[in-house]
Amino acid sequence: MNCDVWRRNPMIKIGRSTNKTEESIAQTQTPEEKSPIINSTSFETDNVTLEIKEGRLSNYVGNGSTLTGETTFKAMMRVDGYLKGKIHSDEGTLVVGVDGKVEANIFVGSAIINGKVNGDIVASKKVELGKTAHVIGNIQTPRLKIDDGAVFEGNCTMLKSQDVQKPSDLSGFNTVNKEQNPRN
Repeated sequence: MNCDVWRRNPMIKIGRSTNKTEESIAQTQTPEEKSPIINSTSFETDNVTLEIKEGRLSNYVGNGSTLTGETTFKAMMRVDGYLKGKIHSDEGTLVVGVDGKVEANIFVGSAIINGKVNGDIVASKKVELGKTAHVIGNIQTPRLKIDDGAVFEGNCTMLKSQDVQKPSDLSGFNTVNKEQNPRN
């Protein structure tokens, strides 16, 4: 831009117009502008931010992070890094992102898996395996959704909600073993 233009009109603004729609902003975003939390546009990042503010997202293991041990949470937990141990939430939702890897026995209200899980999953409400999910272990849940492309190696027991076992009753429900799957 010619410097004479700046002198004649000092009110020229640089940046995005505030009257663009969310759709046109999403179309012009570069990959760097997309959220590392949910691998999507900033519009969806605002939803995650809202979930954090409202207390729905109570725990997050980011990409490159490692968490080992017993983990409990109330509302929602997202794993994009590595988690090893046990995961427990009576009513909460566990979300394993595309880059997430979990080696744990899981007892939650709901589980949404898009990454790798090596361990048993007990969900009192539902389990969803996205197209990039890879689960090695048994699943107990009243509702199961498996997208085309997901990999599930194990047994599934479909139960009524009231029949889901509590963690204290799961002594024989333990398949977490790294040697089980030499492909990981």
